[in-house]
Amino acid sequence: MAIDTRGETSDKPAPSPKKKRTTPALFYRQVVAELRKVIWPTRKDLITYTTVVLVFVLIMVGIVSALDFLFTEGVLRLFGSS
Repeated sequence: MAIDTRGETSDKPAPSPKKKRTTPALFYRQVVAELRKVIWPTRKDLITYTTVVLVFVLIMVGIVSALDFLFTEGVLRLFGSS
């Protein structure tokens, strides 16, 4: 059963049209504070992550290249090359 809510007003006050903006200095301090909370990877971790990503990308390039070659050969054999 649906409830008709047309015409009813909310009890919440309307949002203020002017919101206070953050100053650039405060924004910078907040960014620096958040970056201090980050757990940065060690050099060993960074090398490991980079190696894993590069190997994955190379494998995907190989798979896509092989599929491209197979589909190209299949289409050329099916329709013939001129």
